[in-house]
Amino acid sequence: MMFTNSNGNGVHKVKQDDHQRNRLGARPVGRQSSSQGVEAFSVVPGQVTGMDFLRDPKLYKGMAFSLEERQTLGIHGLLPPRIKTQEEMAEHSMRNLRRFDDPLNKYMFMADLLERNEKLFYKVLSENTEELMPIVYTPTVGLACQKFGLAFKRPKGLFITIHDKGHVYEVLKNWPGQDVRCIVVTDGERILGLGDLGAQGMGIPVGKLALNTAIAGIPPSHTLPITLDVGTNRQELLDDIDYIGLRHKRVTGQEYDDFIDEFMQAVVRRYGQNTLIQFEDFGNHNAFRFLEKYRDKYCTFNDDIQGTASVAVAGILAALKATNTKLKDHTFLFQGAGEAALGIANLIAMAMEKREGVPYEEGLKRVWLKDSRGLIVKERPDGGISVHKAPWAHEHKPMTDLGEIVKEIKPTVLIGAAAIPNVFTPEIIRDMATFNKQPVIFALSNPTSKAECTAEQAYVHSDGRAVFASGSPFPTYQGFGKTYEPGQGNNAYIFPGTSLGVICTGIHHISDSVFLSSAEGLADMVQDSDLAVGRLYPPLSSLREISVKIATKVAKEAYKSGSASTYPEPEDKENFIRQQLYDCTYDTSLPASYGWPQEAFKKLEI
Repeated sequence: MMFTNSNGNGVHKVKQDDHQRNRLGARPVGRQSSSQGVEAFSVVPGQVTGMDFLRDPKLYKGMAFSLEERQTLGIHGLLPPRIKTQEEMAEHSMRNLRRFDDPLNKYMFMADLLERNEKLFYKVLSENTEELMPIVYTPTVGLACQKFGLAFKRPKGLFITIHDKGHVYEVLKNWPGQDVRCIVVTDGERILGLGDLGAQGMGIPVGKLALNTAIAGIPPSHTLPITLDVGTNRQELLDDIDYIGLRHKRVTGQEYDDFIDEFMQAVVRRYGQNTLIQFEDFGNHNAFRFLEKYRDKYCTFNDDIQGTASVAVAGILAALKATNTKLKDHTFLFQGAGEAALGIANLIAMAMEKREGVPYEEGLKRVWLKDSRGLIVKERPDGGISVHKAPWAHEHKPMTDLGEIVKEIKPTVLIGAAAIPNVFTPEIIRDMATFNKQPVIFALSNPTSKAECTAEQAYVHSDGRAVFASGSPFPTYQGFGKTYEPGQGNNAYIFPGTSLGVICTGIHHISDSVFLSSAEGLADMVQDSDLAVGRLYPPLSSLREISVKIATKVAKEAYKSGSASTYPEPEDKENFIRQQLYDCTYDTSLPASYGWPQEAFKKLEI
């Protein structure tokens, strides 16, 4: 994945071929050509032995080692005599995986495959994304995090604790990768809808970055999962003999803030200013303030706020096609006012302004939010409102019951993002269908057990008229004379492609407009055939192509706005992005060989 950046004083001019280098000015490493013709990261031949090819998951090819490779590397006889292609090994892996019924066992199989055979893992995942997405990420990853103390085998990322404060840079140096471009970091305080899982939240960064590689082609050597362990407030974990993290309550206040500051500074010192830092599953009270604090100083975004907002707004834009309406025709009501809900609400108002000319402040008035204390209104007597929720506080009497709020507000779009299961009751869904020809209902909470309603419930209680999307997958439903294939508004539609676009173009600071562009790009890929079966998102099987298209749209708008720093500007941006993609096909394990001319061997005549 390689390119060069402007230095503030001018532009580094490079040849087109330089775009295919592993890194301009990189540390010396051996290279060999991949099947795509793009130079791939390899090894220094003199520094590895044949046994390294069996032990290192980055080098291991299983039974795909050729006879010449086996004999030359000294591993002949250590593998069964049959020689397989990588395609045969991928098919074998899928047959093995499908033997399991329990999703957690499938997750463990994939985790073991990654630890043994990296390229095969990414080939299997990238070619079977629709089937494996629920295994390597939501909803199964939530269960894997809960059981992480039992599942941990080998390091897949860095654990940096509050007690490493003052030495964070030294801990970062222990990571063997020298060229990290993309970091996903969590402190484990709010893992999905499961709450505080402490250090066991590591499953989230690992899963996110696996998708970045499988879906968006970001090389795994450029990624780094990190968990910042500052303790946990969940007593059952502190009492669990198998818990892997610090056994004390969370450290908060200034000490915690200083620790996060040191981490951000250490990342830049170690890997450079353009290193993308993706915040994941921090508590609401920290997520917003860190986003505001760091967004103009670092290359960073919060996926729970901005990524969730982008994929939700993409679904809303697709719903406009399905209902033949405009954004300004709708009234939005959110069950929940956390980081996800506020991010979506903000992007809705931005989309109204950009696409329909509705002033941002006017757009806010079309959005209502309900939190744990009731409808967010001005001068609310019970609990007040935080500064982040204030823009959505409207003049209205206080109300607490969601069903009564729905009857009063009469929303056209109902969005759940508070992880309260079954809160969209049959009565609420029927009410939505009473005053809407096609009620738009988004049950975005995950995992599945936290969903506000199921797809079947939305269809049944709306007489098949609901335009439905969810955060977790639901099965196909047949009824009312048609087949429904509910779409999953998974963040994986957005964050891999957005990250790829940011990295390739060298964007220094990531604004909300980047995520609005990503949402528009995703919505544009929803076809009439998708809408005909009630699906508001493209099939998950096309995620790789979707990510490239989103990255291309991000790149075009970055160069147009002047926020890109990768120069010279590629003329064909999509082709440039495709040149950077990770190739998961096996390379030869033998060093390059070539001959010398005969005169090089002439003896000196005496």
